[in-house]
This record gives sequence, C-alpha cells and structure tokens, in this order.
Amino acid sequence: MTMHHTVHYNDCPACKGSSLKEVFVVQDFSVSQERFPIVECKDCGFRFTDKAPCETVIGRYYQSSDYVSHSDTKKGIINSLYHIARNFTLQQKLNLVRRVTGKMVGMHLDVGSGTGAFVHKMEKAGWSTTGVEPDQNAREIAVKKYNADVFPADHFFTLPTGTYDAITMWHVLEHVHQLDKYIQQAKTLLSQGGKLIIAVPNYTSKDAETYTTEWAAYDVPRHLYHFSPESMRRLMSRHGLRVKDVYPMWLDSFYVSMLSEKYRKGSLLRAVWNGCISNLKALVNKERCSSLIYVIETV
Repeated sequence: MTMHHTVHYNDCPACKGSSLKEVFVVQDFSVSQERFPIVECKDCGFRFTDKAPCETVIGRYYQSSDYVSHSDTKKGIINSLYHIARNFTLQQKLNLVRRVTGKMVGMHLDVGSGTGAFVHKMEKAGWSTTGVEPDQNAREIAVKKYNADVFPADHFFTLPTGTYDAITMWHVLEHVHQLDKYIQQAKTLLSQGGKLIIAVPNYTSKDAETYTTEWAAYDVPRHLYHFSPESMRRLMSRHGLRVKDVYPMWLDSFYVSMLSEKYRKGSLLRAVWNGCISNLKALVNKERCSSLIYVIETV
C-alpha cells in the first residue's frame, strides 16, 4: 500500500503472510543519508525496506555519479575494480545462459540492462537480444557505446508472449516496485522450456552477517527487497514457477565487502579478508554466498 509517496506493507510481498517484524534500521550511505526500516516475514524469511519511496519519486535516490550500473563510471578504486570484474563475469553469464537453456543462440531479453554491456555481449555471441532499462541516461550510454537495443521499462509489457529462451535480471528484481507484475510478465514471455535467470544479493550470507546494518547490499532505499533462498522459492512458487538451480556469484562478496568497509571507513585489506571468509562458508553451503543466481522455470 502506498501512502504519502512511501510504500508500506501490511503483508509479505513474497508469501503474503501477515507475521512481520522490524529487524533493524539501515542508512542510505550513498545518496540521501536517510534511514529506513528493514522488515522480515516470520513465515518465509523475506525481508523488505519499509517506507521506501514510491515509484514516482524514487528516481532522485539514484542520482549519484557513483551509481556505477547507471553511469558507467570508473571513478575510484572500487568502481575500477568493478569494471575489471565485469569483463570476466560477462563471459560467465553468457556461458551460464547457454548451459541452462541448452542453446548456443536464441531469443534473449535482459531486464534492467543498465548501460548495455550484457546486451552487447549476447548480441556478439549471436543471440537475438533486447534490453529494457528505466534510466534514460543509462539507455543513452548503451546506444552510444554499443549501439544496443535497449528500450524504456514500459517496453517490457508490450513484448510478444512465449518468445524468449532466456530472460535475465542481473541484480534487478530487488529494485522493482511492481514485483508480482514483473514476475508474471516474465513468465508470460518465456518460450516453452525457456529459463528465467535472476541474480540478487543474499542477506543470509556470511558478509551480510558480518556487516549487519552496514552491509552494502541492503542499499536502501534503492533495494526494496532482500532475498533469502527460501523466500525466493516461496515467491516463485506463488507464481507457478520453480527454482531449478542455484549458482553462487563468488566475486560479489569482495565488491560488497569493499563498499561496506567504505561505509565503515575501514580498510581494503579487511574487506578482502571478510570476502574470503564469506566465500569459505559458501563452499560448504553455496546458498550462503553473498549473491545468488536462481535459474527458474515454469512448473
């Protein structure tokens, strides 16, 4: 329910349970310095940002030159390392799409394309690729840098049904106000046997436990939702989808730890150490990794 330009929930956005509790309050370290409550559903473990700005006003919370996915900035050591890592992970993502779909080429949709790097990677690999991205500045960079087919967010709801062999959402779903609408539309757009691939931060990771309210992947209020593996399964099940596989994103623990140490005014060395410890925990149980990729299919 939206009131006074903020969003407040009376029930869980994932499972619709009504047993909710406030966990703690988290500061927006990167833009506004405002503080927002994090609420958890006792039934499924889903967490969400309470009293987050509604869709019509949240744009100003993205207005930062440091917001790398929209600006493509290489300013500072963390953003420079992000770009180096991205060149490596783009190939990994392409390989994953090929593996889970069983196709070397096909129809692909990238939701939340940012500045178009993955759309460009897929096009170069021979896929017929479309991207959608709400941020105009990011779309302009995608066209200028890659001549990529990246369209405004509303385009997502005009695409032909049953078309896409792969739909990717790389760290996107946590930003989407219309959570159920987006998931249902993605399901509608999948071809027979198509796969929905969703990457999101995992608040049950060791680095989240280490940094608590300073864990950078809470990223309030831009991150509206905070997923655990169980809550992702419950959410997808409610839409007639199922999580087929889960893959860890090993580099995210380091990136998130570096940002978290920046908020703490800590050290790069400590960030690397905490990233290593987090990944060691995830070697025992991959569902403890800092971020997870969920491969999802229709039931």
